[in-house]
Amino acid sequence: MFSVQYGNRTIEYAILEKEGLKSHYITVEKGVGVILKGKSISKELANKLILKKAKWIIDKLDLVSSIHDGDIVTGSRIQYLGRKYYVELIIDNDTDKIEIDFTESKFKITLPNNLNTQENLRQAFDYYYRIKAQEKIEPILKKKAKATGLAYNNIKFMKLEKRWGSCTPSNTIIINFHAIKLPYSLIEYLVVHELVHTKVKSHSKEFWAELSKYVSNWKELDSKIYGMKL
Repeated sequence: MFSVQYGNRTIEYAILEKEGLKSHYITVEKGVGVILKGKSISKELANKLILKKAKWIIDKLDLVSSIHDGDIVTGSRIQYLGRKYYVELIIDNDTDKIEIDFTESKFKITLPNNLNTQENLRQAFDYYYRIKAQEKIEPILKKKAKATGLAYNNIKFMKLEKRWGSCTPSNTIIINFHAIKLPYSLIEYLVVHELVHTKVKSHSKEFWAELSKYVSNWKELDSKIYGMKL
């Protein structure tokens, strides 16, 4: 960890060396701090680059420090398909609803001021997650069912409080739509896990033996997915 003095503020930062980058850039994130990314340079040059952007860095540090965990505001991060993306809120009183646009690099959220509450934003994201889960996870389920020969009767996307998915006695597979936050590798594991439950309902030795036929590294993936925050 390095530091520079800017007026009465001390800016602490870390350097992440990435030789493939053509230039250096700076990121500021809650819980991470200030990171200077780029090819290897001297401490003196690194300090100069940080000082050059010092006012911007301090503004960002003040912004992220004011964000409560879980709040959806400009500068917060939203988990989606295994990565966290920057959020930008745009107040537009000409609209009467919340619109979420994912640009592959950030979430742009347009909304009128009267809907700018955390409850409204969470509801909007729940709806967004449900739509995206159906759009992206259902095709994976169909593909894996065909590949494994394990048949299911129906699929539902719901908000589950304590699990990523389940399989009913009638072989309806229920997927927590918040699973869209997971990386594809874990989504695929979740889908196959629930498909195996169409054949073996319990987590018995028979179940894990059946699962291992389709997912050789199931222990690693199972540990990862159940270590993820719901």
